[in-house]
Amino acid sequence: MTTVADGPAISGKSNVGADAVITWVIVAIEYAIVISLLIVAGIVLLRTVVNFLYQWSGFPGTVVGAIDGILVVIILLDIVHTVFRHLRSWTFTVRPFLVIGVLAGVRDILSASAHLTLSTHLSTSDFHDTLIGLAVGVGVVVFLLLGLLILRYSGHGDETP
Repeated sequence: MTTVADGPAISGKSNVGADAVITWVIVAIEYAIVISLLIVAGIVLLRTVVNFLYQWSGFPGTVVGAIDGILVVIILLDIVHTVFRHLRSWTFTVRPFLVIGVLAGVRDILSASAHLTLSTHLSTSDFHDTLIGLAVGVGVVVFLLLGLLILRYSGHGDETP
């Protein structure tokens, strides 16, 4: 005859094995994500350098494209670093994602600024859309920087490198 106390002990033993398998699968997927992001970052960096070196005819646009590509690589590497840090310590911090958001916002600001600067003929609609995108990018960066400041001075210890 099985008592209620015996039931959880038996299911607890089977849960330990299932927990280990699930944990292993999660870690394997996270490592696959890290490897995939590193491959994508490498390809984007290589493509950015090749495009920069071989497209001299439109030099200002090429410089903007190179900066854009490099910022994408930095964002990808920050994501890789955050996921890898999570794998090593099993903690999940907010600060790296705020930094990634700031970098993405700066990238959007630079892209919108370049679009305004380098485009010779913009329709009124395109001009307004670009200005709205620029304002949203600035707002996002300011908001995320405020979040970083609040996090820094709140004393929650989310400042680990």
